[in-house]
Amino acid sequence: MTTESPRWFKSSYSNNGGQCVEIAADLAASHGVVPVRDSKNPTRPHLRVTARAFAAFVAGVKTDAV
Repeated sequence: MTTESPRWFKSSYSNNGGQCVEIAADLAASHGVVPVRDSKNPTRPHLRVTARAFAAFVAGVKTDAV
């Protein structure tokens, strides 16, 4: 994918209960992907979601947010 190292982070809304995902949004602009991984198992393989699909997901979550 790239020689750049993803900068992983959890949402500020995470309550640190161990059921979180982490994303590395720093690759979205340069490579068009948003890596997503399980915060409990950070060394396991991660998903690569297109930046467009991830943006649609976030927009959908915001639309249904209470």
